[in-house]
Amino acid sequence: MKIPLLYGKSTRDVVLPDSLDVTVIRKPNMPLVTDPRSATEACLTDVAAYAQGCRTACILVCDITRPVPNGLFLRPLVERLITAGIDRENISILIATGLHRPNEGDELTSVIEDEWVLNNVQIVNHMARNDAEHVDLGLTRSGTQVRLDRRFIDAEFKVATGLVEPHFMAGWSGGRKVIAPGIAHADTIRTLHSARFIEDPLTRECNLEGNPLHDEQLEILAMIRERCGSEIYALNTVIDEARQLAFVNFGEIESSHNEAARFADRYCVVSVQKKFDVVVTSAAGFPLDLTYYQAIKGFVTPLDILKDDATLVVASECAEGIGSDSFKASQRSLMQEGPQAFMRRIEKKRLADIDEWETEMQLKATRATRVQLFSEGLRGEDRTLTGVEMVDSLQDAVDESIARTTEPSVAIIPEGPYVVPRYAA
Repeated sequence: MKIPLLYGKSTRDVVLPDSLDVTVIRKPNMPLVTDPRSATEACLTDVAAYAQGCRTACILVCDITRPVPNGLFLRPLVERLITAGIDRENISILIATGLHRPNEGDELTSVIEDEWVLNNVQIVNHMARNDAEHVDLGLTRSGTQVRLDRRFIDAEFKVATGLVEPHFMAGWSGGRKVIAPGIAHADTIRTLHSARFIEDPLTRECNLEGNPLHDEQLEILAMIRERCGSEIYALNTVIDEARQLAFVNFGEIESSHNEAARFADRYCVVSVQKKFDVVVTSAAGFPLDLTYYQAIKGFVTPLDILKDDATLVVASECAEGIGSDSFKASQRSLMQEGPQAFMRRIEKKRLADIDEWETEMQLKATRATRVQLFSEGLRGEDRTLTGVEMVDSLQDAVDESIARTTEPSVAIIPEGPYVVPRYAA
């Protein structure tokens, strides 16, 4: 039995004997949109009416870390705003980078996926550390200082676009998450990623009910509405394992995102009737596995189906290495302090250090199971800083993990964190 795992821009195979007890965990087949362009055009029918009377518009798009099919909808969305009477010069596209790097050059081209849009619309990157580019909306009930990119707040017509997929903290990506943390100030992001949110057991993938991070994001939406006196809209997409469009809608941001999440939940959350000695998965391939920082998402989503003393083997190319300098610093702290001291220190902080939340999420996995990582992109110190067991051969790691158990049960999750297995006895 040969099973390909998503890895970089291609795949890596795992070969297992047919006699072995193997469960391949995939999404059930999604009912794909037959004509994606027509479906996208149809969902945008009312945009001109919604935007009537507005003089400015800002469209949020996700950065390079999300494979959003922007080429399908950006031009027709912009054209409808022009039809509504908004001058093209007053329409901007804002890349919701959060604290990630700006997307420029060829990378920006690959994000936008449309030459007409690139040549006709102003496109700018959100810069979370630039104080002057943010508006202070005040405090949430729990004390988060909300500062958001003023280009979005000042626009009369506001649209967040994105991909609705499992997210290991916010439950589902897209919608409100494109705003916060997507275009939030660094200090707002650091608050939303602090231990008081992340350590809550309901802060997890595919869960919105009682998720404190999601609730905080919804309160931020309410603050924007109160400040601006206008609605916020969203265009939501869901794609299958082959990155084909399965769902698209447009509407008020909260209700439209909920509808997309309900659709995605039917396919992305997979009920599994047993737990496993060995789980082999990926970090979902390009672009999610560009860095080790992003690869950690693949460590967390399978935890529900691992037996005690199980092994989790993850394949992630990490073509750009470990991640940001801030994340490197966090990983160095973990190596120096050890897991327990690291957690004791960060649990006391109101503002998380930038990117240390990914180290915190890694610890959720390494506390629960043995993690082995196959990556051809990590070199030198980066390999040591992962804090997990690096393996030079994916196949050998799988074979050896199986050999360590007497009657091994093995699960393979080819699509990584885009599929969320749930144990159901």
